[in-house]
Amino acid sequence: MITILTRSLLSATALCAVALTSPVAQESPIDDLTPVTDEMLRNPADGDWLMWRRTYNGWGYSPLNQINKDNVADLELAWSWAMTPGRTEETPLAHDGILYITNHAHKTQAFDGATGDLIWEYQYELPEGADTPRGMRSKTIYGDNLIMATSDAHLIAVNAKTGDLVWDVQVANYEHGWGYSSGPIVADGVILQGMTSCGNAQPGGCFITGHDVETGEELWRVHTIARPGSPGGDSWNGLPLESRYGGSAWISGAYDPEQKLAFFGVGQPYPWIAEINGLLPESSDPGVTNDALYTNSTLAINIETGELAWYYQHLPTDSLDLDHVYERMLIDLPVDGEERKLVVSTGKIGIIEALDRTTGEYVWASGPTVPQNVIDDIDPVTGAKTINAAVVPKIGETTVNCPADPGGRAWPATAYSPDTQALYLPLTEFCSNTTPEPLDAGQIYTGGGRATFARVPVPDSDGNPGSIDAVKLTDQSELWTFRQRSPMASATLPTGGGLVFAGDYNRYFRAFDADTGDVLWETRAPNSLNSFPITYEADGKQFVAVVANSGSGQLRSWGSVAPEIQVPSDQGTTLMVYALPEE
Repeated sequence: MITILTRSLLSATALCAVALTSPVAQESPIDDLTPVTDEMLRNPADGDWLMWRRTYNGWGYSPLNQINKDNVADLELAWSWAMTPGRTEETPLAHDGILYITNHAHKTQAFDGATGDLIWEYQYELPEGADTPRGMRSKTIYGDNLIMATSDAHLIAVNAKTGDLVWDVQVANYEHGWGYSSGPIVADGVILQGMTSCGNAQPGGCFITGHDVETGEELWRVHTIARPGSPGGDSWNGLPLESRYGGSAWISGAYDPEQKLAFFGVGQPYPWIAEINGLLPESSDPGVTNDALYTNSTLAINIETGELAWYYQHLPTDSLDLDHVYERMLIDLPVDGEERKLVVSTGKIGIIEALDRTTGEYVWASGPTVPQNVIDDIDPVTGAKTINAAVVPKIGETTVNCPADPGGRAWPATAYSPDTQALYLPLTEFCSNTTPEPLDAGQIYTGGGRATFARVPVPDSDGNPGSIDAVKLTDQSELWTFRQRSPMASATLPTGGGLVFAGDYNRYFRAFDADTGDVLWETRAPNSLNSFPITYEADGKQFVAVVANSGSGQLRSWGSVAPEIQVPSDQGTTLMVYALPEE
């Protein structure tokens, strides 16, 4: 097959040069690409991966079973692609056998998923003066378009067949520090997108927006920091709005079509240290708290109106950069003999929590899954947490807190398998010596966390900080655990073949038995697996795709945990696609 490149930045000369190599164009598999409908997003084809965690419920599970326990040992590299060097935290997408990836610096490419032939590429150009591109994590596909967020706070739509730009909407001013690091999902015609970079001293913090899927026009906006005079507005210790910072919504949300509710996690206050951000000492004024809503909360948002249906705060007055921003999983499970509609999430502390996704009522908590000294107690009725006062950072002192600020579980996502009813968590055990960096007298806050975290191993540990834990959610019991020296670096990927794929800092990509945790297959990649693996189907065959890369802040933090493990320093990035050999 002859590959024809059609990107917006190719010159006419370049196009002619490609055409001369193939006087008679051959049919491309992308010619048969079908538009993605709302129904497809609700019930995707088994071989498709159309959004960040594949389905609205956020499970990260694929029902494909051509690759299974009996034959995974034969898995081999089918094709690979050298990507743009630089930080990326990529989730490939797949539809009708076409694979889409976004490189560092916003280059998006479409491939024949079976052969690895490049079909088109599109380069988004950042404006002069914009920040270095972040490690973008995700995008989505709807209708005829790929819909993506950018480092300079734009939403763009690119035609999925041609790579041509369809529309481009600026949501916020990048010159004020706004930008995106994770992409959108589309819910019944509404693009849902969370804003990040709220630590850049932007008063009033971040927000989540809804946009028209055909034009990108903003329909509504939900602020992640409560406004004075609104519900939760008195939870900022009496601070005026212009002194309230943070609340990044830097991970994509989930969606319940039955309730028309989207579920997003929200990050922590800025600057991190409560004595610096004004949350301590606590006000004595009646009716005023220092919980700092809606930081570290789950928000349930009506996608038609943009109204906040309910919220639940998992960790108030966070002073340790311990976000509870990660994926929300929508799972129906028995609780006390009754089937409950739950939203399940796990923050950096590694405690798994379940809420009723209709009411926001606390249901249960399980864990911790990693050593921690931040939470002393959890109320069994309300889920309210008692924070260990000894680990709250104080100006002029250094405190020891576990887990460290990147989290016992971090942005590489957990995943749920309906076959085992288990949650699979990639984890790393370490602690921080935390020292506040106070503002000088008269100094104005201009951004940043205002703390130094010196990461150290967990005291008296077994020397194996990396693990995958499989937790049975029906009774919160441990199904199995896999422990090793290397931290776990990728999201987990359970499949209908009874497997769980995951990668680590030390460049190993493995397939585990979903029931037992036994390693059934492994290979060594050219770099760390700090990304989101997927599996898809092309030409009737199942493939597993993962990006090997380095450069994320999370990955750099592990040098103090396992200093003997060496990874490439040039941030070399490679897409690798695996399949069973031809019979």
